[in-house]
Formats: sequence, C-alpha cells, structure tokens
Amino acid sequence: MEEGNGTVNGRSSVQSIDRAVAILRCFDAHHAALGISDIARATGLSTSTAHRLLGSMTANRLLSQGPDKRYRPGPLLVQLGRSGAVPSSLREAARPYMVALRDEVDETVGLHELLATYERAVVDQVESRQELRRHYTDIGVPIALTHGAPGKAILSSLPWARQQAALARGIEPVTERTVTDPATLAAELAAARTRGWAGSDAERTPGIRAVAAPVFDHTGTVVGALGLSVPTVRMDDARAEELGARAAEVAWEVSEALGATRGLVAQRLALAEEPTVS
Repeated sequence: MEEGNGTVNGRSSVQSIDRAVAILRCFDAHHAALGISDIARATGLSTSTAHRLLGSMTANRLLSQGPDKRYRPGPLLVQLGRSGAVPSSLREAARPYMVALRDEVDETVGLHELLATYERAVVDQVESRQELRRHYTDIGVPIALTHGAPGKAILSSLPWARQQAALARGIEPVTERTVTDPATLAAELAAARTRGWAGSDAERTPGIRAVAAPVFDHTGTVVGALGLSVPTVRMDDARAEELGARAAEVAWEVSEALGATRGLVAQRLALAEEPTVS
C-alpha cells in the first residue's frame, strides 16, 4: 500500500513539474506579464489548478505577482540567470559539448563566432588526439563567410538580403577548390539550410575537409557555428554525412544552452529563404 501511494505521489509530483514548466513557457518578450485566465487558457489547465500551481511557484520565487494581480517571472530565475551558473557567452555554452564531441569522434572540433562585420572568427578548438589532425592557427582572425563549412553554415542562416550582399561582393579563391561561383554557393546554402549543416572539401585549407552547423541564441538569431575539421584521408562522403548530422545535433544542444527554441529559430530561418514573387 505504501509503495502504491509512493507511485501515485511520484506521478503527481512529475505532473506538477510538467505543468509548472508549461506555465513558465507562457512568458516571453511579448508576454512579460500574464493573468491567471491567460495562463489557464495557454496551458489548458483549469483555473483552479492554475491557481494552485501559481501560488506554489510564487512562494518558491519562480514567479512574482504584482499589484495588478498579473504574474511575471520571479526573482529566482533572475538570480540564476545572473549567477554565472547559466552560460552567457557562446564559448562558455559550447565548451563542454565540444570536449564531449571530440571524445566521441576523435576529430578536431572548432567553434566559430559571427562578427559584427559579418565575418567569422575561430574562437575555440578542441583538438583531435590523432597524430594527423587539424590545428587552428588563426584564432580570432576574421574570415569571409563565403569560405569554408562554418562560414556557409552561418551565412545560410542569415537573412536573404545579407546572403545576397555577401555573394555580390565576389568570392576570392583561397585554394584551388574554393567555390567562387555565386550561384553554386547559393545552391549550397539552400541545401545546408534544409539539412541543418554545411560542408567543404579543401576549400579553405588544403588537405582538410569540414562539416559545420549553425548555433543560435535565445532570440533565434544565428551567432556562430560548431564544426568538425578532418584530414581528407579520413573523411569520405559517407563520413561527411555522418559527422555533419552529428555536428548539427551538438550545435543544437549548444543553441538550447543559449536559450534557443525551435519556434524562434524557424521564424528566423524563414527570413533566410529566397522571397517568393507573387
């Protein structure tokens, strides 16, 4: 009997947590303060259930209730956000995932940040332990987005007008394999957007093949890319597909650590598509 009660109580506790999370998800930049009716309607909870949960969440400082009786995110959330426990930079968010990915595939993982100049820069790397490996020597150096897999991953996620501006500037060849035709690169960007990652084959660095996926922040905006750089002797097409998909999975985990949601990212990526002519 006691075990049965424990199971019921356990399920009830989990359900309460799920409902509390659903309530927290109601708040965003456009809905910073909500009344109990708004919350009940958005979550599908009855008013009485919502009232009970809101009271508990307010007591635990997950929410606060103002003089207008509307609920807002509470001081505990603010304190956690500013305590340093939640990563505030791309590098802080990505580092543990980069180490884990390197340990998994034993290839060099690079982190690339979008600069205000609409270039990218390598800001961190976790090197492969293999004798023959990629080692970034240009940390912090601006690189055109039209060069290499990380640049393509970022560029494919920027607004359409920004992509067109980058392609219109012309593409300087840095190796004999650099893609310099704007139409060809535009098609690659569209393909990268569809599958979630971009690839390059000795297009920026001879002897190196790379895959990379975009990283997004809490607004759904692309802020960088996470990529794998592999000597071409260890990267055929099949492995590129495998590692590209894995890079996309890990890049999304980094994005979530920065607060990204699928919905917001989808809205941003819709702006990256070529406008349709009606």
